[in-house]
Amino acid sequence: MGTITKALEMLNHFSRSRPEIGLTEFVRLTGRDKATVHRHLVELEQNGFLEQHAQTRAYRLGPAILRLSAVREATHPLRHLIRPIVSALADEVGELAHASLLQGDELSPIYHMDPKRHGTQVHFDEAEMLPLHATSSGLAILAFAPALARQVLAKPLTAFTETTPATPDTLQALIDDTRATGLARQAQAFDSEVTSQGIAFFDAAGKPFGAISVSVPSVRASDEKLTAIQPHLIEAARAATRSLGGSFPPDHPLS
Repeated sequence: MGTITKALEMLNHFSRSRPEIGLTEFVRLTGRDKATVHRHLVELEQNGFLEQHAQTRAYRLGPAILRLSAVREATHPLRHLIRPIVSALADEVGELAHASLLQGDELSPIYHMDPKRHGTQVHFDEAEMLPLHATSSGLAILAFAPALARQVLAKPLTAFTETTPATPDTLQALIDDTRATGLARQAQAFDSEVTSQGIAFFDAAGKPFGAISVSVPSVRASDEKLTAIQPHLIEAARAATRSLGGSFPPDHPLS
């Protein structure tokens, strides 16, 4: 892992529940020595990616993040286009819906919506990167990205729960099932209390670059409920693909 990667990776530890992080906590979170962490923090602050609270001396995301985020959204307005689709889906099914973009061999969440109609809700951290092998969104992408699937299958697969598909044979079987239907399902694979269904959205070349998913607390995830969600999820994935200028590949079961 290069120096730049190590520094930028530190930004992923911020979230709504953890907007400020001090030096000592960064050392704990990264598992790196204090001198190295401090050097990275100083460099990130100097370049505007972080700023330091004058009193607490803790770090928070800096103005460069806002500037680059504004440029990205102005030139590639993905969040603007995907927000109404995800919000409508969440409202229709009464459960948390979210969309994520492919980033290397992980997924980066871009928007989520929870109508909060139930006492038991899914906890969703938009700052958390999502693994491809343990999420329905990831499976939905792997099923139509064979080169990426081979890369993921060749690496060690982290077991997040007892039901995570953590062996190549198990994951390959799920990929095959997803390719046959176009719709992925993962039960308690990333979070032991959550079941999700996901469908990829595609670019103009018919290649998957993100996915839209509905997550349900497993205590409510009956077959009847999951089946009722599917037509709404399918239409949302089609709408997302159209809005982003893409098209489903001709061999996709839902095209």
